[in-house]
Amino acid sequence: MNIDFQSTLVVIPARGGSKRIHNKNIKPIFGQPMIYWPLMTLSKLFSAKNVLVSTDSYLIKKEVEAKGLSVPFQRPANLSDDYTGTAEVVAHALKWFEDNVQKVDHVLTVYPTAVLISEDDIVNAMKLLKQDKKTDSVMPAIKFPYPIQRGIFKNEEGYAEMFYPNHYSTRSQDLVEAMHDAGQFYLSKSESIRKGEVLTNSKVKIQLLHRNRVVDIDTLEDFELAEERLRMFRNEEISSSWRFVS
Repeated sequence: MNIDFQSTLVVIPARGGSKRIHNKNIKPIFGQPMIYWPLMTLSKLFSAKNVLVSTDSYLIKKEVEAKGLSVPFQRPANLSDDYTGTAEVVAHALKWFEDNVQKVDHVLTVYPTAVLISEDDIVNAMKLLKQDKKTDSVMPAIKFPYPIQRGIFKNEEGYAEMFYPNHYSTRSQDLVEAMHDAGQFYLSKSESIRKGEVLTNSKVKIQLLHRNRVVDIDTLEDFELAEERLRMFRNEEISSSWRFVS
């Protein structure tokens, strides 16, 4: 199956602010600023002109431009607060790109925290989207390690209570297997982005990833785990010489 990487816009939503970890997106992790790890993978598939970093940070702009990328605009302040969703940021980036560069068929959104993202996963997602014309997007996901139907919470009196008490005696093998967003990337048809379609109002295919290849980096403990996984999977890729080609 032929894949046209030139008809895909890659958007990296990289806001400068971070409440829990200062400058998280460029914090050094296993020998590189964090954002370099997903960019390193993307540089093997996409040319510089197809990769757009949406940021409000001069520091992030400086880091990515050192690797051959241009940051042609500063993300507006109204899209840089704690309440703005990824979909709005990506829609803004797509509109800028199509107004100023070229029209595209697909948009690949990649988070700066996706340090374990792989070329194969991106290519497989592009194949999956191309196989079914009805599919609007592809979302990588991983399985919950325990049945969510057996989940508990602390009630107002401080005691354990089940979210779904009707499944107290249901066998695990009889419960529907649940998954959650891997938080690495999304691949969408550009028309879907223009229409503002998201998971709740469009047709989204699931691409299962291995749990060991996914780390949600929000705390310093997450950083330590991510470094362990990087050492396991991407040790040979540490290099200061990689760059995007024009």
